[in-house]
Amino acid sequence: MGNTIRAEASPLSVVIPTWNGGARFVRLLEVLEEQELEGGFELVVIDSGSTDGTAEAARRAGARVIDILQADFGHGRTRNQAIAASSGERIALLTQDAIPMDREYLANLFAALDDKSVDGAYARQFPLPDCDPLIAERLRQWSASRDTPVIQEFVPGDAPGSVERFESLPPIERYLTCAFDNVASCMRRSTWERHPYPERSFGEDVAWAREVLRAGGRIAFEPSARVEHSHNLKLSREFKRIYCDHRNLIELFGLHNVPTWGDVFRGWKYQRKFYRELLAGLELPALTRLHWRLVSIPHALFETAAQFLGARSHWKTKESGLWAFADRRIRRGV
Repeated sequence: MGNTIRAEASPLSVVIPTWNGGARFVRLLEVLEEQELEGGFELVVIDSGSTDGTAEAARRAGARVIDILQADFGHGRTRNQAIAASSGERIALLTQDAIPMDREYLANLFAALDDKSVDGAYARQFPLPDCDPLIAERLRQWSASRDTPVIQEFVPGDAPGSVERFESLPPIERYLTCAFDNVASCMRRSTWERHPYPERSFGEDVAWAREVLRAGGRIAFEPSARVEHSHNLKLSREFKRIYCDHRNLIELFGLHNVPTWGDVFRGWKYQRKFYRELLAGLELPALTRLHWRLVSIPHALFETAAQFLGARSHWKTKESGLWAFADRRIRRGV
């Protein structure tokens, strides 16, 4: 379309936190330039000390770039800073490696806010073509992989009623109702002004959705807005991510999927069987299938152990200095 990206004020803004985004971020800038969005949009990039030319690439593309120290980055705090510096009444958020899959991505996502009762929306995610089978399966099970639109709400327009409804639900239903993902999302500025992102080291998106919905708001899942996003399996990274995720889930929703060591080993057994059957049903070369079969055994254990330890850390860190030390090390850099 040309001249879509701008640094000056616009009714529509896109916010991207970056740090050494590399070639994939450059590709994201190219795809954003091709978006078919009447009037274009303001692009605000907040960069945490990149050394690979990420900030310079954003400036060349026409973005407004905010430079911060890497030590000052916080998932909620940094996004709040960038949103505060933007001008749009509708604000889209992307991670630096989430690539829209067509030219209508932003138009489709922003259209979810045409319903004035909707406070925010999030997009459908697809794994990259080279995504490994274990992570691809996890992504397929996430709420952002559905193929039908969904409105998430408790009691719209009624904060006390929404809180009462939230408290009456089982933990898993609380969590699923509050699903939201800043990999690819958007929100109203007026909603953000009432409910900025909470100061959290992880999971600021789900915590924000919980706050908005408990206040009587509404969130939309919009599958016509599609992005490609995934990271291939690295056991240590997956352990840290799942640990942090379940540390949040018990705090925000009271969700404790793996409450005992016995459940860890039962879950490990179940997941080993699940992955074995999954891999058996995929068209893979024999050696590739064997590789992932072997990888799936420790991965299944890491998954269930991380869920158990992450939820348990919510109170154990208050009782044990050793737990507190380990918790800080695990959450570092996530």
